[in-house]
Amino acid sequence: MRLRTAAALGVALLLHLTLLSELRLAGVRPDVLLLVAAAAGLVGGPARGAILGFASGIAADLFLEAPFGLSALSYCLVGFAVGSLQTGILRSAWWIPVLTAFAASVAGIVLYALLGATVGQTEMVSPRLPLVAAVVGVMNGFLAPGSVRLIGWALGTRSAGRLYAA
Repeated sequence: MRLRTAAALGVALLLHLTLLSELRLAGVRPDVLLLVAAAAGLVGGPARGAILGFASGIAADLFLEAPFGLSALSYCLVGFAVGSLQTGILRSAWWIPVLTAFAASVAGIVLYALLGATVGQTEMVSPRLPLVAAVVGVMNGFLAPGSVRLIGWALGTRSAGRLYAA
């Protein structure tokens, strides 16, 4: 399972840095590593969501100029929160994980900016923040089905396939 999780995180990082870095809407690109944290919480629960959120945040921090650990903290909290709130989602409608990915992504972007402001990165909280959060949320919502399946495979849960059964 650890090897599959590392492989899934590697695929997500590779997609984040290459293909999806070119996909921009209003100058904003999706944050696949944040989506990994949300998907891990959705599929694996709060503990796995926090752990994989932390790991994906560390991977993101390696390529950012922001304070190291900021993404790790934000994504860890998002993964834990989604995992804590995921009770009953696995048997719900197909659009619930998409909506969850949207809400978690918006919350994660806002949390990242607010935490950044507390450590001196005040430029992260700007009038453009709501637009950035909304666009990342919409883009991550579209990417949620694939991400949930990938993370479900990595964590060895059979329930990920049921998330999108009609």
